[in-house]
Amino acid sequence: MSRYRRSVVPGGTYFFTVNLADRSSRLLIEQIDRLRTALQTVRARHPFQTIAICVLPDHLHAIWRLPEGNADFSGRWSLVKRLFSSGLPASETLAPSKAAKREKGIWQRRFWEHQIRDDTDLRRHVDYVHYNPVKHGLVRQVSDWPHSSFHAWVKLGDLPKDWAGEAGGGDAEFGERG
Repeated sequence: MSRYRRSVVPGGTYFFTVNLADRSSRLLIEQIDRLRTALQTVRARHPFQTIAICVLPDHLHAIWRLPEGNADFSGRWSLVKRLFSSGLPASETLAPSKAAKREKGIWQRRFWEHQIRDDTDLRRHVDYVHYNPVKHGLVRQVSDWPHSSFHAWVKLGDLPKDWAGEAGGGDAEFGERG
């Protein structure tokens, strides 16, 4: 079994990128309620604070703060992936190694994480999370992407509605702050 070098700090704040195996898929936004349920279920069992999140069709970015004394973000992501995948059909092109481990081939096995070092680093990553739908050409304005904590940040007065573009629609459904 591979051992990955990860910065593990109990109570740390981390930026994540989590990808679907099929990068042409739209599964995450097509199954957004399933993803919300998986995240909420894991958070109820293994608490963490979502500082920012943006769900795109084939990947998501999130910033989590773990509780004091706990650094198990890998276990949390494993549970999110498992709960999301439960009940979905396996990928049509399932690799033998994934089949042997009873994986469905929906997610990439690994994810990217970065430990947030300070307030400037946090701000930079929050901006990156919120701007990502524009970067990928999904919308022209950050406010037009509905699957983002951007709307919660606006509602709380932490960002203006026209940040990185004109004011627009969306909702705060993914917004958890605190």
